[in-house]
Amino acid sequence: MDPLTPLETLCRIILRAREYEAQTPTDYDGNETADNVDDEEEGTLSVLDDTINDSVEEELKAVFEDLGEDQLAEVVAFCWVGQGTYDVGDWEEAMEEANDLTKNGSDAAIDELMDMPMLASVLEAGLAAFDLSCDGIGELS
Repeated sequence: MDPLTPLETLCRIILRAREYEAQTPTDYDGNETADNVDDEEEGTLSVLDDTINDSVEEELKAVFEDLGEDQLAEVVAFCWVGQGTYDVGDWEEAMEEANDLTKNGSDAAIDELMDMPMLASVLEAGLAAFDLSCDGIGELS
C-alpha cells in the first residue's frame, strides 16, 4: 500500500504525538522531607509532571491542519485500524467513515486525533498492519 500521506509526515506525527503524550519529571529537588511534601496544604507530590507542552500540541495540530482532507482522513483511518476498530480488510470502510468525518472541514477529525488515547502507538500499529514502518526515517529534531 502506498499511503496518500508521505510516510515521513506520518512518522513525524508519531514522534510529535509521543512528545505530546509524554510526562516529564517535575522540578522537585528531593531535599524536602516526606512530611513537607504530602501534607494537607500541599497535596500529594507527583514525581511526574503531566502539564501539556503547548508548543508540541500546537505543532501537532499544525501538522494535521496542513494535511489535505483526504490525508487527514487517512491518518484517522490508520489510527482506527491500529486501535482494532477496523481490520486491514475493512480499509475502504474505514476510509469512508473517516472521509465522512472530514467532509465538513477538518475540525472534527483533528479533535478525534488529539483526544485519541495513545495516538502515537495506534498510528504506528495502523501503519504496521499495512507493513509500513518508520524505521530509518528521520531523526527527532
